[in-house]
Amino acid sequence: MGLRQRYRLRASLDRELIREVEPGKTYVDKETGEPFEVVGKVIPLAPSPSNLPYSVENLRLCGCSLEQLVQKDLNDCPHCGRRLPALES
Repeated sequence: MGLRQRYRLRASLDRELIREVEPGKTYVDKETGEPFEVVGKVIPLAPSPSNLPYSVENLRLCGCSLEQLVQKDLNDCPHCGRRLPALES
């Protein structure tokens, strides 16, 4: 369960990183030595029952009449509360 908010960090050479950050701490790219800059929050916002970010490869339809998108690592739909069917391999 994601209790802390994750952020997208970016260095000037278009290198990106997604991680939880601590206020006041500077994060540096190990390969180039450039500092990362926080460019946005990753959704879903914390606290969330899922650790997966919202992206096409991590989402599926709930299957209920609400037809909401939910992350693949959830067992129950956060919108209607119903059990989600097993994923096809």
